[in-house]
Amino acid sequence: MAITAQQLETLLREGFPAARITITDLAGDGNHYAAEVVDESFRGLNRVQQQRAVYAALRGKMDGSHGELHALALTTKAPD
Repeated sequence: MAITAQQLETLLREGFPAARITITDLAGDGNHYAAEVVDESFRGLNRVQQQRAVYAALRGKMDGSHGELHALALTTKAPD
């Protein structure tokens, strides 16, 4: 079962309530998204640490071949 853009945003919002979050459905199939997450909690973290925090917020939705989310192009950063 695919995940909707709204469900994806809700998961990210729970993990990063003050973030600026932009979700784009890249293929229109509910499986290939791009997400930009801009949050103060990323300040001082390297890119890998930032992305690990986002994947943790997804609570296993991308895990393995049975994950609800197949592909996520992820951009993370602290606010300017």
